[in-house]
Amino acid sequence: MTAREQTVGRPLAAVLGLLTIFGPISMDLYLPVLPALTAELQSTTSVAQLTITACLLGLAIGQIIAGPLSDRFGRRTPLLVGVIAYTVTSALCALSPTIETLIAARFVQGLAGAVGIVIAQAAGRDVYSGGKLLRFYGRLTVLGGLAAIIGPVIGGQLATVTDWRGVFLFLAAVGVAILVASLVVFRETLPADRRVTGGFSHTLNDFRRLLADRVFVGAVLITGCTYSAIFAYLSGATYILQGVYGLSPQGYSFAFGLNSLGFVIFGFFAGRLSERWSERGTLTMGLAMATSGALGLLATALLHLPLSAIVLSLFTMVSGVAVTSPPATSLALKDYPDVAGTASSLLGLARFAFGGLAAPLVGIGGADNAVPFGIVAFVSAASAAFCLALVGRRREGQDVEGRI
Repeated sequence: MTAREQTVGRPLAAVLGLLTIFGPISMDLYLPVLPALTAELQSTTSVAQLTITACLLGLAIGQIIAGPLSDRFGRRTPLLVGVIAYTVTSALCALSPTIETLIAARFVQGLAGAVGIVIAQAAGRDVYSGGKLLRFYGRLTVLGGLAAIIGPVIGGQLATVTDWRGVFLFLAAVGVAILVASLVVFRETLPADRRVTGGFSHTLNDFRRLLADRVFVGAVLITGCTYSAIFAYLSGATYILQGVYGLSPQGYSFAFGLNSLGFVIFGFFAGRLSERWSERGTLTMGLAMATSGALGLLATALLHLPLSAIVLSLFTMVSGVAVTSPPATSLALKDYPDVAGTASSLLGLARFAFGGLAAPLVGIGGADNAVPFGIVAFVSAASAAFCLALVGRRREGQDVEGRI
């Protein structure tokens, strides 16, 4: 155990975990009030849905900006700036007079929220290594799944006592709470002597160095492709389960909760399994689960199989993605402690950019056609499995050459 690991207490670990909820809670919390928002701002459904797209783009782009900055200036200062900006822009969302201003505010909210996500991963790499690092990334996967479960539930409950503006004010309050926790608990995890020096050209060199490593690239592509399947599920499952299979909103909530529970449980065990078995073995198992589940979805759509088939296939796919997340994140970051923020930013970019591209494709055939959903899910999972060939052993001396 290193000296840095010995100094990590439960409060810091808790704050790092809280930072991971920025993305899921920003995406999910206001979904129950989206129809009311659309009506009050006199918008169309398609334009109102751009508030989701804008947040996704912000979450993707923001990580590319925040990661290198945190490697250069440390983790704490960019984090505090990001949380303050998130709080302010959440309030601005609540005050938006038109759909256009809300879309712009959501984009900036995503940019700010990305800071917490990338720094949680990078700071974890600063203070953990080996098995502790794998368990940490397993916990982040679990918290992301919990946020996905809790977000819509909290949003639905808030909708009973307030309007959509109140929901965004609640997000601002969450930002204030995390800001206070960060000020009190979060101490700098990247000492000055370990920070990256140099300007923009040095950052580009860091990106080139990372992208020259086939193991890193493979882990990033696997992450991006598997999360494409997740975003396809998030955007398409509600239409298919309710529109095609006739589930009530309560029935859909049960199915959604079951899949999220699978994500949490399998994400938790994946971190421990990677530590005791192997990262690559666990990754292979997760990809096999995700691909078989996605193939089941495609078969269900083409052959019009019963509800039980699609529920089982969704559970298998979502749980498989959860299994891939801890080992893929560890493989990407563990050999780059000096540029953990930059490396983490590329992982985050892949998650949200790939997912943002996949989500709209699900609805190409209309709300009553499950085939596009099956195709997108299977192609995403199969592409991730294909990228497994890249995640072999690094060539001897590769990392040393990269650091010279």
